[in-house]
Amino acid sequence: MSWFESLILGLVQGLTEFLPVSSSAHLRLTAAFSGWEDPGAAFTAITQIGTEAAVLIYFRKDIGRIISAWSRSLFDKTMRKDHDAQMGWLVIVGSIPIGVLGVTLKDQIEGPFRDLRITATMLVVIGIVIGIADRLAARDENGGRHRAPKQRKGLENLSVKDGLIFGLCQACALIPGVSRSGATISGGLFMGYKRESAARYSFLLAIPAVLASGVFELKDAMEGGHVAWGPTGFATVIAFVTGYAVIAWFMKFISTKSFMPFVYYRVILGIVIIALVATGALSPHAAESAG
Repeated sequence: MSWFESLILGLVQGLTEFLPVSSSAHLRLTAAFSGWEDPGAAFTAITQIGTEAAVLIYFRKDIGRIISAWSRSLFDKTMRKDHDAQMGWLVIVGSIPIGVLGVTLKDQIEGPFRDLRITATMLVVIGIVIGIADRLAARDENGGRHRAPKQRKGLENLSVKDGLIFGLCQACALIPGVSRSGATISGGLFMGYKRESAARYSFLLAIPAVLASGVFELKDAMEGGHVAWGPTGFATVIAFVTGYAVIAWFMKFISTKSFMPFVYYRVILGIVIIALVATGALSPHAAESAG
């Protein structure tokens, strides 16, 4: 991997990780359209450490409160009813599905799931799902001629059951094209949560899963020696800086705007990819490594 490739891929990772468009799909597509080798699941997992570092800094006050309250709740029973302490447990519970499936399906994630036909299909299908969830949320928020606006849930209403459902939605993002934020936020909207609440929990929920995945891939890469460390480290730093800016923008965007621009983008991109693959203009499989 060249330094130029790492710059572009780092920017793509940072720009798309927190938007409901699938960062893994865009890394795969950027390489395919540019004629580069597929950066692979290991590169994706390691550069995601950079974007998760952006989450840690942006939500540092929330995270500090949650860790503090959760730690104290282990020894102080009176703290177990504290919202922040409960949130700590709910992040742990919600992380179980992706942890189990990530280990179980590791070979599929690094191989068959990276087929562009699967990626394109997921872009379209999940795009439609996000669109439906967005319309349901808008209907509740705005009401109608014969219907008053409906109050949607906040994170104070989050239960173990809902946390697990969020976690299952997040696990779907193991397939390129799904989008971690797209799947979890739309899942939250279907369960009746506010946009901001669903997004906030989605970002918090991603922290243990992404960091664990990154460290796991980092360990494998160090043992296997198959990662270009300089370019990969550079891409991780670029992803961190870009990702932080995107989080700040996205949290403001979703408080007043619809997800429909992302829905249209996903569906159009998916259809274009399907057409290119069908006509033979684009190979559905990753380019073979030269080394």
